Amino acid sequence: MLDLEYDYFLEEDKMGMTVTSGSVAIKKDENNLIGISIGGGAPQCPCLYIVQIFDNTAASRDGTLQSGDELVSVNGQSVKGKTKVEVAKMIQAAKDEVIINYNKLHADPQQGKSLDIVLKKMKHRLVENMSSSTADALGLSRAILCNDTLVKKMQELQDTELMYRGLVDHCKRVLHAHMELLQTIKAMGDVFASLAVREPQPRASETFRLFGEQHRNMEKTGLEMIQKVKPVLSDMGTYLHKAIPDTRLTVKKYADAKFEYLAYCLKVKEMDDEECGYAALQEPIYRVETGNYEYRLILRCRQLARVRFAKLRADVLVKMELLDNKHVQQLGGQLVRIVKALSEMHEHHLEALAGPALFPVEVDLSNSAFQYKSTMPVVPAFNEDNDGEIETAEEISDALYNSELITSEPNTALEDFPPLIPDLEPSDRAEKEPNYEEMDNLTLLSTLCLEDGPIKHHSSLEGNLLPNFN
Repeated sequence: MLDLEYDYFLEEDKMGMTVTSGSVAIKKDENNLIGISIGGGAPQCPCLYIVQIFDNTAASRDGTLQSGDELVSVNGQSVKGKTKVEVAKMIQAAKDEVIINYNKLHADPQQGKSLDIVLKKMKHRLVENMSSSTADALGLSRAILCNDTLVKKMQELQDTELMYRGLVDHCKRVLHAHMELLQTIKAMGDVFASLAVREPQPRASETFRLFGEQHRNMEKTGLEMIQKVKPVLSDMGTYLHKAIPDTRLTVKKYADAKFEYLAYCLKVKEMDDEECGYAALQEPIYRVETGNYEYRLILRCRQLARVRFAKLRADVLVKMELLDNKHVQQLGGQLVRIVKALSEMHEHHLEALAGPALFPVEVDLSNSAFQYKSTMPVVPAFNEDNDGEIETAEEISDALYNSELITSEPNTALEDFPPLIPDLEPSDRAEKEPNYEEMDNLTLLSTLCLEDGPIKHHSSLEGNLLPNFN
C-alpha cells in the first residue's frame, strides 16, 4: 500500500505541457564538445535534462536541442538513473559524432511569465538607474548587464536629438524670415514697375523699371535658395523624426528584453539555491522528484529571452553605428549646403544691385507732370437747362439766313418782315442809307462829320460854317 502511494506521488507533474520523442546526431568540434550543459539526474531527480545551449557550438548551430529537453539515451545507451556527471562522460567518450535520443518539451513562454518574473523585471529596471553604492545600501544586487553601455548611450542619443531639433527649428525660422523678406522685395518691385508704366517722363520711367526688375530678380534668387535648402531640412527631418525615434524604440525593446532575461536568470538562480538548500538538509523537493518541469519551463523561457535579447542587442549596435556615422559624416555636409545656399543668394543680390546708380533721379513734380493723357474720347456733359438756349440760337440763325435770302430778292422791302428782336423800339432800328447825290455840299459835309465839334442839323446852324472861306 505504501509503495503505491509513493509511486503516485512520484508521478511526473508536467504542468499541462506535452513532450515528443526524437533523435539527433551532433558532430563534435575540435575541443571534443557539443556545447550543452546537463542538469537533474540521480539521486534527486528521476530524469536528466538540458540546462543551457552555449552560443557558437555544434548544438547551437544544429538547433534541434533546447533548454528543458529531456535526455533519454546517448549513442544507444539509456541514461535512466544515472547522474549528470556520468552522462557527461558518456558524451565525451563518443568519437566525432554523438547520437542523442530526447523528449522535446513543448512549453508556452507565457506560462512561465509569472507575477514573480514581472516583479523581478521592475526590480532590475529600478536598479538600472542606481549607482552601485545606492544599490548596496538598499540591499539590491546589480547584475553585470546593468552596466550596459548601450543603455547609457540613450543619453547621448537624446542630446543628439536635441541638437538636431534645435538646428532644424533654427533653419525653419531663417527660411520663414527670408520668405517674408522676399515677399516684401517682390511687392516693392511690383510697385516700382507700376510707377514705371504710369510715369510720363522717359528717364524716370526707365529708372523705375530697372529698379523693379532688380527686385523681381532678387525674389527669384531667394526662391532658388529655399529650393536648395529644402532637401537638407528634409534629410535632417528624416534623421530627427524617423531614425532617432526608431533607434530609441529599438533600445527600449532591447532594454525590456534584457530585463526579462535578467529576471529569468535570477529566477533560475533562486531555484538552484533552493535545490542546494534542500540537498544540504537531505530533504526532497516535490517539483524535483516529479521531473522538475517548473524548473525546465523557466530554463526554456530563459533561453528564448536570451535569444530575443541577443537579436535586439545586435540591432541596437547596428543602428547606433549607423546613427553615429550619419551624424559625424553628414552633419557637416548639411551645414555647408545651407551656408553655401545663403552665400550664393547674397552674392546674386549684390550683383543685382551692383549696376549703375539709378538714384537720385530728377522728376518734374509740377501739376502737369501728373496729368496723364487719356486715350478714351472725351464726351462733354451738357446741362439740360441749356437746351432752350441752343434751340433759340438755331432759330436765330435760321431767321438770319432767311432774311439774307429775302433781301437778296428784288423789289422786296425790309419793313414787310417782322423784326428779328421784337422787344426793340422802332427808333433803334437801322435807318435807310441817305442819297448822297441829292445833297448839297454843306449837307454832305455835315453828314460825314467833318466838323471839329459836335455836328448839328444844318437848319439849326447860325452863321457861316466856313468863315475864312471866300
